[in-house]
This record gives sequence, structure tokens and C-alpha cells, in this order.
Amino acid sequence: MGENSSLNAGIVPRAVKRMFDERGEERIDARSQTAVLGFRGDAHVVRLVNLSDSGAMVHFAETPHIGETVTLQLLDRGEVKAVVRWVRDDRIGINFVA
Repeated sequence: MGENSSLNAGIVPRAVKRMFDERGEERIDARSQTAVLGFRGDAHVVRLVNLSDSGAMVHFAETPHIGETVTLQLLDRGEVKAVVRWVRDDRIGINFVA
């Protein structure tokens, strides 16, 4: 894929902390919940940080590649296909794929 592809258009570099919130949808605090993240053929129990209609932030000790496809098994939604959008420290941001 080229540098200007639509997949790259939604990727947010996380080298610098976000100064203000430009997100258009509400995030629900989900720190008391866990989910199962499918990553490179293995299942990992992860702790959710927040959740929205289009994605989630999860604690995850491994470092996936930005743009890599994963799945997230949520209690109320079942298994959802997702794409990694950012990685920082022990957290990753994923967008659900329609």
C-alpha cells in the first residue's frame, strides 16, 4: 500500500501525547472489563480501557504493527474484526472493521 492509502489515513502516530480530544464519538470507561484479543493466531485475555461504537483501547503487553488485523471477543458483541491504529506503552488503539 502506498503512503496515501485510505488505511494509512486513519492511523494516528502516538509519539506525542494528545493535547486535546478531537474524537467525535463518546468513549465508555471499560476498565472493569476484559476481552479476548486474537493476535497472530493466539488468544490473549486483555483488559479494556475504553470502548466506543467504532473501536477500543486495550492494555496489551505485546507490540502489534500499526495496520495489523486483530479480533476482539466482547461479551456483548461477540467476536469483532479490528485494525490496530496506534501503539503506545502497554496500550493499543483498535478500530472495528465493518
